[in-house]
Amino acid sequence: MEMRQILYFRALCEELNFTRAARRCKVSQPSLTRSILLLEQEFGGPLFHRERSNTHLSELGQIVKPHLDQVFHQAGIAAAQAREFRELKLRLKLGVMCTIAPGDLVQLFSAVRAENPGIQFDVVDGVAEDISAALQRGEREVAILSTPKEQRQPFLHYLPLYKEQFMIGVHSGHYLAAYAAVHPKDLQGVPYLYRVHCEFAELKRRTFSQQGVDHDTVYRSDRDDWILAMAAAGIGYAFLPQHCLTHPQVVARPLVNPEFWREVCLVTVRGRPHSPAVGALVHEAMRRRWAGDRSPSETVLSAS
Repeated sequence: MEMRQILYFRALCEELNFTRAARRCKVSQPSLTRSILLLEQEFGGPLFHRERSNTHLSELGQIVKPHLDQVFHQAGIAAAQAREFRELKLRLKLGVMCTIAPGDLVQLFSAVRAENPGIQFDVVDGVAEDISAALQRGEREVAILSTPKEQRQPFLHYLPLYKEQFMIGVHSGHYLAAYAAVHPKDLQGVPYLYRVHCEFAELKRRTFSQQGVDHDTVYRSDRDDWILAMAAAGIGYAFLPQHCLTHPQVVARPLVNPEFWREVCLVTVRGRPHSPAVGALVHEAMRRRWAGDRSPSETVLSAS
């Protein structure tokens, strides 16, 4: 069975006249008649009752018509999707770790769209474990993650984008705002605002404990905007990556001795063929210069 036979069959179903159906399909009547005969041979019986002025579907024709209509419809969908694929009119399914600020990523997406206006971004945020699992299941094509090396999955490929330092965020009137940098001992007794999904939370706790630093956790949240709002209200200090400290009333100061840095990566599944849209994103990510991408200068605890 060929698609043109299905096309001729459907035209004849609507026209109920071989001459008009052939004209509609832009073929000769003998060609259309021959194709219908071959289709009838394949199905094992007549699909139409041919009368001088009353051509109509046979019982067999009525049975197969819904199935041939479905084949024709699905073929049209496949052709449209293939055309969109070729023209990069694609929805790029992207996962972004919820602790990564939009910042440079928005500029990256805009640059990709400027070169490939057909790409549409479908962005979903979440924790690293959930996004990695979605990548493996094929629910996401690519992700932006910051995962410590010891927690990285072997089935994923990590392309480094940039590094950013973890900072201490406090209200602009807080005494720590006058410091050029903050040491762990400077935080002794200062109320702590805990980010539930912070990838460095446990490492920070161990480091502070080793240095004899103790403080009370006065607020917990899985949302950075709430943590920043609490810091802006003077309730305590926040421990966040540099690009996440965007509240106008929150002052950011680097935490030193040790420093904490994380590496933000573009992540794909190893060995899996990718769409041109993913290729366009990777290409733009590799060619752009990322803000704040510098090597740490002191003793460092890094997620990379």
